[in-house]
Amino acid sequence: MTRFGVMKHLRLLEDAGLVVTQRSGREKLHFLNPVPIRLIHDRWIDKYTERQVAALAGLKAELEEQG
Repeated sequence: MTRFGVMKHLRLLEDAGLVVTQRSGREKLHFLNPVPIRLIHDRWIDKYTERQVAALAGLKAELEEQG
């Protein structure tokens, strides 16, 4: 990937609020913004993992009753 391609993608991520930038002299540092990433996770991924987590919690409770 070219340097300009990377810069273009970073600019898009920055515009979307997923990346935060900080200037330090001639350098421009990029950091992930965890808040919107977590909101995306909660909205789209949690609903698919809820069933597995509930099943594991149920298994744990059942095994503790037996032991």
